[in-house]
Amino acid sequence: MNPEEIPWAETGAELAVESTGVFTDKDKAAAHLKGGTKKVVISAPSKDAPMFVMGVNEKEYKKELDIVSNASCTTTCLASLAKVIQNKFGIVEGFMTTVHAIAATQKTVDGPSMKDWRRGRAASFNIIPSSDGAAKEYMVDLTVRLEKKATYDDIKAALKEASQGEMKGIFGYIEDDVVSTDFVGDNRSSIFDAKAGISLSDNLEKLVSWYDTDAAFIFWIGVGILRLRVWSGSGSRLFT
Repeated sequence: MNPEEIPWAETGAELAVESTGVFTDKDKAAAHLKGGTKKVVISAPSKDAPMFVMGVNEKEYKKELDIVSNASCTTTCLASLAKVIQNKFGIVEGFMTTVHAIAATQKTVDGPSMKDWRRGRAASFNIIPSSDGAAKEYMVDLTVRLEKKATYDDIKAALKEASQGEMKGIFGYIEDDVVSTDFVGDNRSSIFDAKAGISLSDNLEKLVSWYDTDAAFIFWIGVGILRLRVWSGSGSRLFT
């Protein structure tokens, strides 16, 4: 169904969550507005809609925005971790890799793939290097070069402080010997694994953070929507 054919106005819904993964740019998501809803939250990265991550930049939201993106589960994990590091030590440059399970769009047997030849290989038999901002990752591996010199203990102390202070409930810190299943159902956006990282020099750090790809992302979409409604002065009903 075309989103503009959904009778949002008849239901009284003023805010819709676009979670099909299909209508992720502003022009396509705007079809919901034609159906009568007043605001649209895209639950995926968007090439042109402003993106907001709870705990990172949600205060920059302006009520006149009618279409926004909640980024992706990977972005929220990475941004939460990077925000603390940037504010405390400064980031000169960095790169990130992720680890994830089989996604719904991957092949069960080898076949053609126009955008990424490797993605055409059978997912159940291979570890496949790829680039995908919206896949179902479980772990973010971030390597950064810092502006200020810092030991790994300095990094851990700053992240632990953030997890107990301004980022509490959004960002977590753990020193246990954890594995991926330990984070199932955890609704924090990012949980720093203190034992998994390493300091490569006095300004080059490798940091690892975990998250539940579904529970955390869905939870913070909900929280974000509630705040969006408050900031917009709306008592709207929500439909997805």
